[in-house]
Amino acid sequence: MATHITDECINCGACEPECPNEAISEGDETYVIDPNLCTECVGFHDYEACQAVCPVECCLPDPEREETEGVLIARARKIHPDKSFPESGFPSLKSKK
Repeated sequence: MATHITDECINCGACEPECPNEAISEGDETYVIDPNLCTECVGFHDYEACQAVCPVECCLPDPEREETEGVLIARARKIHPDKSFPESGFPSLKSKK
């Protein structure tokens, strides 16, 4: 699932610089995540960086956008064509489940 930011967001901005895909930006009242850029940090971390730094825990999986690890790593490869991702064993929260 792509991650989304709920309306509990306090607009602190802690999440924005943590995103390896620059998927997070300031919206009108809260920060927002572009689901076309979110990879749940697959390929970068074994945790979702925005969730880890959010003081109010409003960065949550979006139940409307369930995505497999394969879809997420393919997106990461497309967004970062200059980065080398292994075929398997890449950092991922999903692979720990």
